[in-house]
Amino acid sequence: MTALRKLGTSGIEVFPLALGGNVFGWTADETTSFAVLDAYTAAGGNFVDTADSYSAWVEGNQGGESETIIGNWLRARGNRDDVVIATKVSQHPEYQGLSAENIKAAADASLRRLGTDHIDLYYTHFDKPEVPVEEIIGALDELVKAGKVRHIAASNISAERLRASLEFSDREGLARYVALQPHYNLVSRDTYEGELQDLAARAGLAAVPYYALASGFLTGKYRPGTTVDSPRAGGAAQHLRSERGRAVLTALDEIAQAHDAPVAAVALAWLAAQPTVIAPIASARTPDQLPDLLAVADLTLTERELDRLTQASA
Repeated sequence: MTALRKLGTSGIEVFPLALGGNVFGWTADETTSFAVLDAYTAAGGNFVDTADSYSAWVEGNQGGESETIIGNWLRARGNRDDVVIATKVSQHPEYQGLSAENIKAAADASLRRLGTDHIDLYYTHFDKPEVPVEEIIGALDELVKAGKVRHIAASNISAERLRASLEFSDREGLARYVALQPHYNLVSRDTYEGELQDLAARAGLAAVPYYALASGFLTGKYRPGTTVDSPRAGGAAQHLRSERGRAVLTALDEIAQAHDAPVAAVALAWLAAQPTVIAPIASARTPDQLPDLLAVADLTLTERELDRLTQASA
């Protein structure tokens, strides 16, 4: 059985791969989403990541479709206590921003869609520097005290704002961020490595990176001369045009072959081995895509292999 990992100082233990819910209600309808969630939990997975804005970008959607599907699945399976649910606030079309009033209203809306009385991990989706950290943390603390949220976290935030938030929480004895969700993968290292990663390490925060597979590029299915039918193909294919992208693919291929493992699992295993990282996030449109992702749970790369990938991606 796969060992679970501690989510920072929260006391929560999670599977080493978080299942991304961004595709639910977008490229995966409810029936397919249920099948993906069933397959993930059957393999031991227990960490589902979504946001109140998923998937407002789809024509005809309002935002909250992913939460609604996850809520319907939790109710149908009766397994709420077995699953760690993470969602986010600030980007829903009707609940924009991080004012105290908006945070509390958005949380209530998320709870209704999820059909639950608590959110396990509640992220500020995109920081809003115009809102004082005191107001944001104060509102999140109220949600924790009310039992609506177990733990709080931040995504897309600067080191300066994160530090100010943590210092305010510590000074006032309020709820404190336990996790951080950065944009981080083998071909996008600059936004997290350095000051932000160092701060997360010192503060005991768990990193749960998004775009862990660079919109699918790090699955290895994007190659020169190939066409992939995916809404994210444009974003993924851009990495083929960079020297870094091609070097990373070559290194991934070598190591995947040595382990007889999927390329995606090797890319996720590198990420999972980085300081502070607890569980990369990856999404699957169909159950067939899951095995290549889930393989990360049983894959350990050698120091030499990790160094090879780190150098290829430098």
